[in-house]
Amino acid sequence: MKFSYTGEDEATFDLIDTTNLSYSAPKMRGDCYKIIWAKNDELHIGVDGYSVLLQKNQMLFCTPLNLLDFEVQNKEIVIYSFNREFYCIRDHDNEVSCNGLLFLGSSAPVVVKLNEKEQQSFSLLYNFFIEEFETIDHIQGEMLLVLLKRLLIKSLRIAKKTLPHPDMPQPKLDTIRKFNLLVEMHFREKHKVSEYANIMNLTSKSLSNIFTRYYNKSPLKIINERIILESKRLLSFSEKNINEISFELGFEEASHFSKFFKTHVGKSPNFYKKANINRE
Repeated sequence: MKFSYTGEDEATFDLIDTTNLSYSAPKMRGDCYKIIWAKNDELHIGVDGYSVLLQKNQMLFCTPLNLLDFEVQNKEIVIYSFNREFYCIRDHDNEVSCNGLLFLGSSAPVVVKLNEKEQQSFSLLYNFFIEEFETIDHIQGEMLLVLLKRLLIKSLRIAKKTLPHPDMPQPKLDTIRKFNLLVEMHFREKHKVSEYANIMNLTSKSLSNIFTRYYNKSPLKIINERIILESKRLLSFSEKNINEISFELGFEEASHFSKFFKTHVGKSPNFYKKANINRE
């Protein structure tokens, strides 16, 4: 079953429960944030060309940039989907925003695991969502928004437990969030850690030290992964040639881009593009 809400200014929020529903979602993208809950079945999901196994009672959080490819026929999966017009997470509380841990950029979708108590809590919240979708009145949108924020906050509390340092000081967490957001905004033209450190009024060393101590990736790795992710999208789904892609991603020479891509992917851009064309 599928429930949909459309409000003012093209705000949309959908809830899809695939139980007893022959529903497939090939290459989901669109302009929506998506929360996929493998409620009672495990699910293989293609995320930006990578295969992710979502185990029973795990939840996956995806940005509008993530390209998803999966089939959910005969599986009990719940999907929450909303656009910026419904809940503009950049303008709302940082704790539940794309600046936060749940939507930390597009190159590494967050997965959280629900324990038995959390499963009961999220199931109860799911029932509240269904009740509100079936209640058509002038405050329906506000009620759905409140429930969505509750879902995000509860998920965030679980996600924080998975950090290398769950007790990370808030200023350090804010620095990591800000860096990830800046990478999302500028990865096409800024490829060096020093460029982001300057924007943040930090030295490259101090920024790297924060990531070394409190995070599981270096700043440079985050930058490179974001560039590679966009490279794969452009190679797989656009008609642009290697020179055009190189220029779009901020490389002065196509040879520099090709060397960068092969170093991180193990294949040349041309080989990767041809392989993906032949697979379609």
